[in-house]
Amino acid sequence: MKLYLCEKPSQARDIARVLGVRTKGDGCLHAGDTTITWCFGHLLEMLPPDGYDPAYKRWQLEALPIIPEQWKLAVKKEARKQFGIIQRLLKNASSVVIATDADREGETIAREVLQLCQWRGPVTRLWLSALDDASIRKALDNVLPGSRTEALYHAGLGRARADWLVGMNLTRAYTLIGRQAGHDGVLSVGRVQTPALNLVVERDLAIENFSPKPYYEVYATFQVKAGKFTARWLPPVDAADSEGRCTSLSAARTLAQNIESQQGEVIKADTTREKEAPPLPFDLSSLQQEASKRWAMGAQAVLDTAQALYETHKALTYPRTDCPYLPDSQRAEATQVLAALKQSDDAYTALVDGADANLRSRAWDDKKITAHHGIIPTMTATVVSKMSEPERQLYDLVCRRYIAQFYPAYEYDKTIIEVITCDNTFRATGNVPRVAGWRSLLNQTGSGQTRTDNPDRNRDLPAVTTGEAAHVISARLDTKETKPPPRYTEGTLIAAMKSIGKQIDDPKLKKVLRETSGIGTEATRAGIIETLLQRGFLKKARKHLISTPTGRSLISMLPAPIKDPATTALWEQGLDDIAQGRGDLTAFVTGQTRWIEDILRQVKQQSASATTHASGFASDDDQTRHPCPECAKPLRRRKGKNGWFWGCTGYPDCKCTLPDSRGKPGKAKPRTTTRSRHTNSKAGDQCPQCRSGKLVQRSMKNGRNAGRAFIGCTAYPKCNFFSWA
Repeated sequence: MKLYLCEKPSQARDIARVLGVRTKGDGCLHAGDTTITWCFGHLLEMLPPDGYDPAYKRWQLEALPIIPEQWKLAVKKEARKQFGIIQRLLKNASSVVIATDADREGETIAREVLQLCQWRGPVTRLWLSALDDASIRKALDNVLPGSRTEALYHAGLGRARADWLVGMNLTRAYTLIGRQAGHDGVLSVGRVQTPALNLVVERDLAIENFSPKPYYEVYATFQVKAGKFTARWLPPVDAADSEGRCTSLSAARTLAQNIESQQGEVIKADTTREKEAPPLPFDLSSLQQEASKRWAMGAQAVLDTAQALYETHKALTYPRTDCPYLPDSQRAEATQVLAALKQSDDAYTALVDGADANLRSRAWDDKKITAHHGIIPTMTATVVSKMSEPERQLYDLVCRRYIAQFYPAYEYDKTIIEVITCDNTFRATGNVPRVAGWRSLLNQTGSGQTRTDNPDRNRDLPAVTTGEAAHVISARLDTKETKPPPRYTEGTLIAAMKSIGKQIDDPKLKKVLRETSGIGTEATRAGIIETLLQRGFLKKARKHLISTPTGRSLISMLPAPIKDPATTALWEQGLDDIAQGRGDLTAFVTGQTRWIEDILRQVKQQSASATTHASGFASDDDQTRHPCPECAKPLRRRKGKNGWFWGCTGYPDCKCTLPDSRGKPGKAKPRTTTRSRHTNSKAGDQCPQCRSGKLVQRSMKNGRNAGRAFIGCTAYPKCNFFSWA
């Protein structure tokens, strides 16, 4: 029996439809010698620390680092039935076809199940780029040997183990440090989420600490034979900053006054025809950035919507791709794709009719293809009317970007005029569209469009010749201020995470870090941002992401290697090397282990001073710290079912609690006991305090009197009668 192992039931149904497998079984579909079964994403999960040793249930700095000698997986509780079905099917299988999502995680989902079930038979790989019937048939005709993709599994293991080591060890370490500083709650530290948080924190601090500086621009309007135009002054080096902006008000004011009614001469008059190729098809990151810019759509929402277009509507190819290029072999399918678009929505008829399927754009490049190609429409017509509004919006973006590959380049005339007057140079630029090309269907801003926010950029400039006289008919001085960097949106943060390699200045890192290196993957970046929001490290203000006091305080506590994006980018580069067969899983995990051990040594050295000086942690309540009256460790304000109270950060060793008094610890209430007045009370009697409950004998569970018997009321906690037995 040939067994197909899919990632989810919908995927299994799509493959079964093409194979003609229609008989439903328990957790599978079958016909003849073919059976198709499925996982529900990850059926297995890595054991937490207490799965290796129950002693790890208690978080202690002394117990760190936790480094498993043998990595263990367990079947998720909700997946036990399906795992059992797969296990039974494997016993009768002669071969297995892995048909999970064609990426690192998909490979890991299938292979970890095969590994736990001790499968030793032959394995092949169905590599799906889309889930429409034509794409599935094409993949079935080109099934890969299992050895071609096994390295992806090793990279998946490396990613999971690195995340576990960082998350389990450093989250515990810094949560314990945070408690010493009076913070209530878990301080989550992640291999990717923490450097991503650091990007936002650094940007926010740069904005808040930014001091605007004035600069000055002088504009002159010149009269020439063919008309007039406005040009901007190019200040000399001695009057400009590093960005070429004039910082001398006196120099700018003097010039503006002196050039009035002066004569100048045209020293440059160049017009060139420029061509702009259509933008590449979308990868997931660029799709998230565009949707964020247009509609402030969240990164996770874009991923979920694109996934629905891929799985449910069969309208788009695989969305979790990091590659915007297309394989040359797919050019032959362009006519079918374009025809399917016309059938899907009449709105595309005119756009497709204007396309030339014989044109070859720069998108077709086999040398730049990674595991997946760019996101494009499938060869199967879809029903656009059944899509939600966000689905229609994303689908339209992808379709227009694909159709653009079969339109000519956008052409415009670029003109530069320079005039010298009073020994100072002025420049005017202008761009005049000549051939609309692909811009007629994308209608987006680009280098070839006129910018109305720049007075020296003119749509139409008069015809001039070098040496021609230019008379100054007016001049003006504009005072402007430098602006801080913009706050991150989900789209721009995705872009920053993806292009970390380009932002590194360290020359040593530059040598080893590829420019394409980023943090996270196409499939995980949206989830990382969502996690930071859910854990209260970031918050959204309209479309912007802003770090919270908790997020900033966490970043301030961490040493540079943990929060430095370059560190994580190097790890991601190492995982990519493993996926490409150039790296070694054991060496990668060993390196991670040593790094964790080094970090924890620093944490333990700082722990004592953190206990004494509290590391300056600022909670969202902006509360002050107070020493515990019993052990002198800091108290922290907490909210229980009966309201706010103060508890010792030394819990469970110290169980001291104090009532809250206007945001500060109040005085301890004396424990009420009626032992002296009711020494004859015994179990079974009516409660002498509330007169409604009965007395029962219990024993103390914790503290110095653990195990000691006492008499209490059945109406507790409404009645707090207490007497030692």
